[in-house]
Amino acid sequence: MNTPVAPSVDVIIPVYNSPELTKRCIDSAVTVLGQSIRTIYIQDDASDTETCAMLDQLRYQQLHVYHAPENQGFGKSINDAVARSDADLVLVLNSDTEIHENFLPLLCEAFAADPELAVISPTQDNFSQSKLECYQRRPGGYIATYRFQGYAFLIRRTLFVTIGGFDAQFGRGYFEDTDLGRRLIRHGWRMGVHPDACIHHAGGASFGRGRSYRLLAKRNRALYLSRYPEAHRNILLVSGPYTLADLSVQLKDSIEQVLRQGGGIHWLTPLPLPQLSCLQMRNSSASIKMAIKLMLRGQSRADKRISAVWILPDAPILLRTLLVFFARVRKLEIRKWEAGQFESAQRLSDSQQDLSEKPVLKQVTTKQNPD
Repeated sequence: MNTPVAPSVDVIIPVYNSPELTKRCIDSAVTVLGQSIRTIYIQDDASDTETCAMLDQLRYQQLHVYHAPENQGFGKSINDAVARSDADLVLVLNSDTEIHENFLPLLCEAFAADPELAVISPTQDNFSQSKLECYQRRPGGYIATYRFQGYAFLIRRTLFVTIGGFDAQFGRGYFEDTDLGRRLIRHGWRMGVHPDACIHHAGGASFGRGRSYRLLAKRNRALYLSRYPEAHRNILLVSGPYTLADLSVQLKDSIEQVLRQGGGIHWLTPLPLPQLSCLQMRNSSASIKMAIKLMLRGQSRADKRISAVWILPDAPILLRTLLVFFARVRKLEIRKWEAGQFESAQRLSDSQQDLSEKPVLKQVTTKQNPD
């Protein structure tokens, strides 16, 4: 029996200033990843003198440093570096990340287990592992995501090139990764985050958090949402003690459509849900306080606001009344679902609540409030 050949992996690190963080990133990639990688391509995007000098003094054999004559932006820098590689997979690292463990075997196993997986990321080490426990795992151990974040990711190189890489219209950065993710989803590929693989990400080192950052983020957010207006959709779903397995095929398909288009689902339930399908699904207690908090969020950002309220059977009456009132005042879509015939369903454990009598849900009315 032939032993599968391990895929070849090159590392790409786009650099713009921040010499100390950048050196930590490079040192960690060389030290921790070691023989798991071939070449590390450093794409310097016209950094300051101190950063350029630091890069030129590095003597790692695996390192190839390229200095761009002018600043091209995050996406274009990565596109140029990927063009120099001929590896099966490329691992792209923000220069403000730092590797403490070799997560490449885990990420490569996910690719081997799922031929439709396009890109996978390690989790950031400041993300609570307990928050990831409720998410379903796909073959290869990863959690599905419909929103690609480019702080660190492993991607099929030929796919990245074929789909056009990052769009240079996003300039220095922000939302170019989200845009690439939308294109991958539209072409039928999957994306994932591996909860057992972690990386440290300082965040904001290249752009800071000042006025220029806010203007850049605002500009690129508007560009992204102009291309994918359906990504505005944020559904507030409220129900009695149901789980994903209790939902009808029709309702599951409606949820999946929202997620695939870049939207989000926030599900309010009496008890914590044992499983959620992807990272864009959130679950909170079905309380008045939480409902008000969600309905009031996103005052300055339309892509964060609740855009529709979906009401399932056995939702608390007071909460149901409040959400209908909010939705009507704001002229939001309201969908109401009622109990249908029981199909196969998985219940919460007895330690939480006996749901054996709860039926599968079917939509019976769809209401769009008048203007």
